[in-house]
Amino acid sequence: MSMLNQIADQKIVAVIRLDGLSKAVELSQALLEGGVSILEFTLTNADAPQAIKQVRKTLGDRIIVGAGSVITSQQVDEVADCGAQFVVSPVTKRDVIESCHKHQLPTMPGAYTPTEIQAAWEMDVAAVKVFPAAGLGVKYIKDVLAPLPHLRLIPTGGITVNNIMDFVNVGVFAVGVGSALFDKNALKAGDWDSIAHSAKKLCQAIK
Repeated sequence: MSMLNQIADQKIVAVIRLDGLSKAVELSQALLEGGVSILEFTLTNADAPQAIKQVRKTLGDRIIVGAGSVITSQQVDEVADCGAQFVVSPVTKRDVIESCHKHQLPTMPGAYTPTEIQAAWEMDVAAVKVFPAAGLGVKYIKDVLAPLPHLRLIPTGGITVNNIMDFVNVGVFAVGVGSALFDKNALKAGDWDSIAHSAKKLCQAIK
């Protein structure tokens, strides 16, 4: 199964935007145990490229690891060298997309309005991240897909156990999930069982 098919099948991309990544491998193992095997380490943390490298080395083909918050072509070069398997950006930038094409990395730029989303899609991208999606809600995604059903959309922001199935039901390609997976107290305590449980609950919500 291709990577994009795996993402479409599993539906959940864990967006790991944390202050500390010293336990990236343990966190990734906990998510994997809970059934979440597609991870996005955001470059808001300077250690993200090395975290990507370590997680890929440790977990291998059991997991798909990408880079998020990528906003320059130089960052694409860096994460490609560290083994990132896909690239996500909060914005749409042609030079970033072209750099991803050069490295043969699936890219998922961020866009907000129907015009922005379609323009991004026409740059030969894997999918479009609808960001920020928290204030838009399910109805917005449904309304965009009604006249533009060819789009692969990944709404990110505000996705929880309680609404994830609503997004799946309107035809999203996948969803990006952050805070619903990462309880701050569990992270601080290194309570990996709790993280795995959160991941499992999210996966069960779309079965």
